[in-house]
Amino acid sequence: MAVTIPSETLETRSPVGVISDTHGLLREEALALLADCSPLIHLGDVGDPAILERLSAIAPVYAIRGNIDRDGACAALPLHRRLVINGRALQLVHDIVDIDDRMTFEAVLHGHSHKPRNEWRESAGEHRLWFNPGAAGKRRFRLPTTLGKLWIDTHGIRSALIHLPL
Repeated sequence: MAVTIPSETLETRSPVGVISDTHGLLREEALALLADCSPLIHLGDVGDPAILERLSAIAPVYAIRGNIDRDGACAALPLHRRLVINGRALQLVHDIVDIDDRMTFEAVLHGHSHKPRNEWRESAGEHRLWFNPGAAGKRRFRLPTTLGKLWIDTHGIRSALIHLPL
C-alpha cells in the first residue's frame, strides 16, 4: 500500500531545472542553462549554501541533502522531498538506495552517482521516470558534466539531459 506523505504542490508553465552534485562549484554555464526554469531542484551534494542562494536568484529552489552536506545550512536540508508539480508527483532523494517505495510518485529524481539517467521503467505495476541529472559541479570519474530539465503538464512528464559546454 502506497503512503502519501505531506508534499508541496506547485503549478508552473516553465521547464523545471534539475541539478545535482555541485560539490561547492556552480558553473556560469549551468546558471545560463537554468535561466528559463522555475522551479529549480537541487538533488544534494550542494557543498556550499551560497549555491542555493545563487540559484534562488533565478527561481524558487527545492533542495535535499546529499552525503557531503554535513555542516551548516546544507545539513538542515531534508533527506527526502515530495513535490507535486502540475499534478505529477515527484520523489526527490540523493542516493537511489534511499528511495521510499511507500511514497506515491510518478518520477524519482536522484543524484549521487554522477551518472546521468533518463529512463522510464515499470515499477510496482506503474510506469515511472528514473531521472538523474548527473553532476554539474567538479568533473569526476571521467563522467560528463550535465544537468536536466523536465517539462510537466497534462500530457505527462518529458525530460532531457543537457551537457554543459565546458
